[in-house]
Amino acid sequence: MTDAKALPQAVMIFGCGYIGTALAEHLLRAGVRVGALTRNPEKAARLRTIGVSEVVEGELDDSAWHQQLHCDYAAVVNCVSSAGGGLAGYQKSYVDGQQAILDWAHGRGIRTYIYTSSTSVYPQDGGVAVDESADTSGAPETGQVLLKSEQLIAAAAAQFERWYVFRLAGIYGPERHYLLNQVQESQGVIPGRGDYTLNLIHRDDIVGALTGALAQSAAESGVYNLADDGAAHKAQVVAWLADQIGEPAPRFNPEASSPRLQRRGGRMPDRRIVNAQIKAAFGWSPRYPDFRAGYRALFEEGV
Repeated sequence: MTDAKALPQAVMIFGCGYIGTALAEHLLRAGVRVGALTRNPEKAARLRTIGVSEVVEGELDDSAWHQQLHCDYAAVVNCVSSAGGGLAGYQKSYVDGQQAILDWAHGRGIRTYIYTSSTSVYPQDGGVAVDESADTSGAPETGQVLLKSEQLIAAAAAQFERWYVFRLAGIYGPERHYLLNQVQESQGVIPGRGDYTLNLIHRDDIVGALTGALAQSAAESGVYNLADDGAAHKAQVVAWLADQIGEPAPRFNPEASSPRLQRRGGRMPDRRIVNAQIKAAFGWSPRYPDFRAGYRALFEEGV
C-alpha cells in the first residue's frame, strides 16, 4: 500500500472519466488536494460533489482553460479518452490535448507527469510476448497517434523531475465489464473470434499503479506496460464467465464481427503483454492478478 505521506500535496487530473474519477476519489481519501478538467458538465458536477477543489469544464485542446486554473500542483496525470470522430478525435484528445497540457505545465514546477497510453501501440501478433522494447513502427493508425502523444512528453522531459507513460491493457472493473455483458446477452453466439490473447487490467490496479508512481521518487522515467499476470485466450475467458453465470459457453461467429475486426481477420492481434518492468521499477503487483480474481470480485459486489 502506498504511504499517503509520500504522495504530492496536490495533483491535477486531466480527463476524469472511468480511470480519472476513480483516481480522484482515491487521492481525496488519502488527503491529497485534487484538481480536474473534464468536458462533461455532469462529470464536473460529480467531481465537485466528491470534494475536488478546482474543477474546470472545457475541451483539453483549447488553451482557454489555462486561465481558469489558479492553484499550484506538484503532479499531473493525463488520462483523457478520445473525443470521438475517428482519427480526428484521437488527434484532438491525445496529441493536441497533450500539447495543451505541456504548454500549461511549462514553468509551473510540476515535478511528476504521468500519461495513460495504450498497449494498442504494439503491432505484434502470433502469440509473442511483448515488452516495452518491442518495435512500434507498424502500429495501426490510432496507435501511431498515441505514439505521437507519448513522444511529446519525452520531448518535454526537461520540464519535470520524472515522467511516466503507462501503456494500459484492456480495462475492466466495476460498471465496466463489457465482456461479461456480452456473454450474458449472447444467446449462445458472440461476434468475432476467440483464438487470440486478451490482455486485461482491473481499474483498481490502474489506480494503484498511478498512486504508486505519484509517490515514487526513484523509478526511472519512461514507458511501462500495465497489464495483469493472467493473459488468456478470449475463448477461455468467455467460457469461464459463462460457467460462473450457469450458462453454456457461447460459440464465436467471425462473420458477425465489426468492420474493424473484419479488417484484422475477425480478431485482435494475438500477443501477451509483459508487465515485468513496472513490477521491478515500482514494486507494483496487481491486486487482481488475472481475470478470474477480478471478475470474482465483481460478482461478490453483485454484478
